[in-house]
Amino acid sequence: MTTAELLGQDPVWLIVVKAVIVFAICVVSTLLAVWTERRVLAKMQRRTGPNRVGPFGLIQSLADGVKLALKEDIIPAAADKVVFIAAPIIATSMCFMAFAVIPMTGKVNLFGQETALQLTDLSVGVLYILAVSSIGVYGIVLAGWSSGSTYPLLGGLRSSAQVVSYEIAMGLSLVAVFIYAGSMSTAEIIGSQHENYWNALVLFPSFVIFVISMVGETNRAPFDLAEAEGELVGGFHTEYSSLKFALFFLAEYVNIVAVSALATTLFLGGYHAPPGLGFTEGWLGGWFTIVWFFLKVNIFFFIFMWLRASLPRLRYDQFMKFGWKVLIPASLIWILTVATLRVIQQEGASRTVLIAFVLGLVLIGFAITSLFERSKKKSEEPMTQGDAPDFPVPSLPGVSSINVSAQTGGDRE
Repeated sequence: MTTAELLGQDPVWLIVVKAVIVFAICVVSTLLAVWTERRVLAKMQRRTGPNRVGPFGLIQSLADGVKLALKEDIIPAAADKVVFIAAPIIATSMCFMAFAVIPMTGKVNLFGQETALQLTDLSVGVLYILAVSSIGVYGIVLAGWSSGSTYPLLGGLRSSAQVVSYEIAMGLSLVAVFIYAGSMSTAEIIGSQHENYWNALVLFPSFVIFVISMVGETNRAPFDLAEAEGELVGGFHTEYSSLKFALFFLAEYVNIVAVSALATTLFLGGYHAPPGLGFTEGWLGGWFTIVWFFLKVNIFFFIFMWLRASLPRLRYDQFMKFGWKVLIPASLIWILTVATLRVIQQEGASRTVLIAFVLGLVLIGFAITSLFERSKKKSEEPMTQGDAPDFPVPSLPGVSSINVSAQTGGDRE
């Protein structure tokens, strides 16, 4: 019985119970994620971090959430009140909806019913996640527009451009996964990895592009340009306070957990145990698989923390150039490569032919890269005095005239 058939037999009350369980897991994961990030960053920066509220400061995140909820709720006079209130609700709800198609366990027994900790299994499950995450950016854009302030508007515009750019690269990186697995269903993609190697090994370029894109998708450092405090104060949520700000905070971390769960599902075998530890999947009636799932999710979350602690923020032009001129072309080339290899493999070609084809592509790639680097170095060579263009220069205040030699970098008369 397939996962879709198994989930199709769930009664309504069981679906509601699983939805509550998934929601609780997301909220608790967010609280623990905030505490973990503050503690890990403190260790990396030789600080202590939260250690007062509860044992090891574990209740600090909950205390901060209660404090935000009890603060005064301020709505600017120039804001569009309806949109201003709806924006954080849109951003948060879309993050939770992404978990509807992510399998957290295999077959388990829940209140006497055989099921899986997954609400539904769509044939286009991955596309559903991409669509839901795309709608989530509307919350950010509407928050910036409805605030009636300049900096939030700029932050919302930045975020929309950022998400559009990096969602293209993210979507293209998944095409190779669809080709290799032969399906867009999250359960079937996990099943294809259980029978073969994990996609992170077989489709390593797709894995690298996806990891970079998901950092840009979630507006996290070094790609947190939508809320760069040195340029935009707080970005799109500058005018927000109290519970509405807490919702944006919750949406950010739930979104991080969601993309980490998606990366685990598509590239690290989902809830399945690592090779050699498959015997553990039967422990606790199959419930032990959720441990493997969240261990893999925590690996990706640690990458988010590591990047935040070690890399400075990029300039906006560098960030957009990297997405459009590096990630997207690399994704397109990799898709053509995977599709060609898949056709050659289905035609019954030998392994020698496949290896020769891959080596040929690698050599062509090195040749193109070397030519590009050579032309780049040539274009970056400093101009000599004779090469400098002779543009007219207006007179400086208090100076009657500037001769031609001064315009071209020479000494004044």
